Amino acid sequence: MLLCSCQGNKTNRHERREKISKEKMLLLSLVLILTCNLTAAETQAQQRSHQLLQDLANLYQHRAFQGTPAGETIPAGLTSKATEELAEIYQGASTSAAAVASDTESQPTTSDETVVAGGTVVLKCKVEDPDDSSLQWSNPAQQTLYFGEKRALRDNRIQLVKSTPKELAISISNVVLADEGEYTCSIFTMPVRTAKALVTVLGIPQNPQIFGYELPIRETETAQLTCRSSGSKPAAQLRWKKGNKELQGGAPEVMEDSNGKTFTVTSHVEFTVTKEDNDVEVTCTVDHESLQNSERSTSQKLQVHFKPTATIEPDPPYPREGEELRLQCEAQGNPIPQEFLWTKEGSDVPLNLNTNRVLTLPFLNKSDSGTYICMATSTMGSVVVRYNLDINDFSQLPTPHVHSTPAPSSGPSQFTTHVTMATASSFTPVAVQDASPMSSSSGTYHAVIGGVVAVIVFLLLSLLIVLAHYLIRHKGTYLTHEAKGSDDAPDADTAIINAEGGQASGDDKKEYFI
Repeated sequence: MLLCSCQGNKTNRHERREKISKEKMLLLSLVLILTCNLTAAETQAQQRSHQLLQDLANLYQHRAFQGTPAGETIPAGLTSKATEELAEIYQGASTSAAAVASDTESQPTTSDETVVAGGTVVLKCKVEDPDDSSLQWSNPAQQTLYFGEKRALRDNRIQLVKSTPKELAISISNVVLADEGEYTCSIFTMPVRTAKALVTVLGIPQNPQIFGYELPIRETETAQLTCRSSGSKPAAQLRWKKGNKELQGGAPEVMEDSNGKTFTVTSHVEFTVTKEDNDVEVTCTVDHESLQNSERSTSQKLQVHFKPTATIEPDPPYPREGEELRLQCEAQGNPIPQEFLWTKEGSDVPLNLNTNRVLTLPFLNKSDSGTYICMATSTMGSVVVRYNLDINDFSQLPTPHVHSTPAPSSGPSQFTTHVTMATASSFTPVAVQDASPMSSSSGTYHAVIGGVVAVIVFLLLSLLIVLAHYLIRHKGTYLTHEAKGSDDAPDADTAIINAEGGQASGDDKKEYFI
């Protein structure tokens, strides 16, 4: 311990301040050197050098700022002795820094790992210079798992992968969320060196579920659906699709599960349905890094009720007079119409009212011409469709005309369709172009009948001409019996008697009538 005395004169105080300033500058220089060495050192070596730096600071405080007893002077060897002591401290710090550089070769190294729950993770610890020491793995609870090649914890999920003086690798299979945390690799040198490996366990999200769907949804109504998936870590993402079209959902809601590790994610979507959405699937898909290339989704098929539509199909397509005609009312909708009402325009009496969609006209004639109306009804409303049937005396084939117009109705759910059909009812030998799909055998049959009728008519006309000519050539005068003897008789009675009497004797006069 150094002793100083103050004599109260200005000269001694000045010399003491000068010497203390020199010591202070020397101490500050040493502190700067030690600080640079500590910056390049590792953590455990820093602690050792920090103790040396603390000793140096204590010495500086003692030497530079401690007061000296009154009446004593500063010894002449104060500066040199303090310099020697500080040099020894600096040498110790330098030796410690060199030891730090050597310690890096014995420092174990590890790497952080990420694993999906239920998978397997491998932890590797390596060291360049084991210094004849063994490596050890311990879990986040500081329980030793393996010391070298020796198992320390009885957990069959944990297995030894590799054990050498420079490397220790273990595997943990069927990983659960509780296995997450920092695992420590240690090497038992002097001092003990450690390295940390952070294991992150990904929670696999459960299959999503869709809520809020009510069967059925009426056309133009708004569908409100909710999708929910739990068990993900970190929180998963949800997305919507309707058919092949993406739907924009609302902002997801994330809630922590009761285990404090996983999350439940909820998403909502709204859209207006149309009849084209009937039987279309709405799909909710969960996206998460734990799923890798796989996909988890849930689909809900939409059932949309919409207003019916209808058309009338005639069978045959081109009916003729005398044939049977079947009119079928084809209706579409959801639900499908089950009630059909057949009427004829201008008549107040229904032709048919039941579930039969077919109206049959067994034998067509001109009186069947007119407009036939079919009204199909379901729980979503009614639709009216019309069919115009026209049977005339022309032989040209019918050409159908179909058009749709709004029908007058009491509600907005009724529609009407008009189908016009002109139908030929007789045949005449007028040459027309056949625009219908009728067979060639039918045309040949009608031609044969026409030829036979023409031949018969020609024969009858020829016979009448011959007979008339014969009668004209044999025309003459013919007398009756009353005229015989009338020229010589004085009166009528005598003439009759003479005529009757002369008949027997006049055999040479005979009358012939052809």
